[in-house]
Amino acid sequence: MGHGHSHADQEGEFRASSQIRRALLIAVVPFIVLTLVGLVILWPGEPPGRLQGDFASPDRVGATVTKVEEIECQAIPGQESFRCAEVTARIDEGDEAGTDASFETAETSQARNIAVGDKILVGRSLNDPNENRYFFIDYQRGLPLLGLGLLFAVVVVALSRMRGFAALVGLGISLFVLLAFVLPAILEGKSPIAVAAVGSAAIMFAALYMAHGINVRTTTAVLGTLVSLLLTCLLAAFFLDIVSFTGFGSEEAIFLQVSAAQVNLQGLIFAGVIIGTLGVLDDVTVTQASAVWEIHYANPRYSARQLYSSALRIGRDHIASTVNTLVLAYAGASLPLLILFTLADTPLSQTLTSEVVAQEIVRTLVGSIGLVASVPITTGLAALVVSRDAVRVSGRRDQENGDEPREGATESDPTRDGPGFKRPRAERMFRDDS
Repeated sequence: MGHGHSHADQEGEFRASSQIRRALLIAVVPFIVLTLVGLVILWPGEPPGRLQGDFASPDRVGATVTKVEEIECQAIPGQESFRCAEVTARIDEGDEAGTDASFETAETSQARNIAVGDKILVGRSLNDPNENRYFFIDYQRGLPLLGLGLLFAVVVVALSRMRGFAALVGLGISLFVLLAFVLPAILEGKSPIAVAAVGSAAIMFAALYMAHGINVRTTTAVLGTLVSLLLTCLLAAFFLDIVSFTGFGSEEAIFLQVSAAQVNLQGLIFAGVIIGTLGVLDDVTVTQASAVWEIHYANPRYSARQLYSSALRIGRDHIASTVNTLVLAYAGASLPLLILFTLADTPLSQTLTSEVVAQEIVRTLVGSIGLVASVPITTGLAALVVSRDAVRVSGRRDQENGDEPREGATESDPTRDGPGFKRPRAERMFRDDS
């Protein structure tokens, strides 16, 4: 757009009427209040007790591998192809820094093996008062992950500038809500369903408003997300009940029930559905709201029906690719499990109906239904908001000229072009978001 814009209109969207703003405010404020009340009521108290034992909560220290000597493996069935070694590592942290620690490993030839120079984490067992025994825990990955995170931040900010920086801040808030509220509250024994609902709402408000600003367009996307998320909750509650999940579909769930019996495992499945769906849902709703705004910007004469139809075509393409993404994302994350099922020559019907796989099927399908529903919901709401305000502005302009308001008329009527033509207000309501 040219430099003739009014600074009062530079909101990244058209200047909505006070009636539209008031209506959206009335619609969204109760949800914000309920979310804040939920956070206060459900916020966890004292941190729960941690697991005990060397492997659950070991005394971890960083170390550097200095020597790897292959040794003969014990004759254990199924481990004939393993590579066993005695590893010597120099302790780099703690009271024992500078001393050597030794431990044995047994690794398959198809996996990455410990090598000299590797930065690792070792745990120290204090069960034997006469000897410090060390064992391998994991590789140190802090620096590579930090570098990747910084690269991600630079790429996002370079492309989206301040909006990208705001999105990163929203991401930080989302992680804070998950780590400081959702996980501790569930571990404390509070309802995973209530915690997931409140936590998801808090994440949504923070992420969307931080990334896209507090404006009419974002509020429209927020309302579309809320309605779609509510539908997803209802579907998840219904199908998780009739499918009869026990919650013991994985080794992690069994271990969790032993070590934290207060956690509701069935509710945990529900919480996973809601939080997982939200991760894609806000992307779809923001895209649809932006599509309606851009279509209106390109042709302000479009009615609500025309806006809805045009944006819905964009939504159909988006959903078609998103649903496929969800399925492939699960398949990629669960590839070792699927290979085990194949290796066991389990019939496909048994594989799909086993609890560990059926949980993911329900997650994917329920989440996908919520995504599909979010397209017409958000598109219809955005088309209604934009078109009602455009008609209102056009009607007022016609009355000022002494004409009768024209149905569906807007200020971009080409018959007004000519000498002395003033830029249509419907166009001045936008600015270049870049």
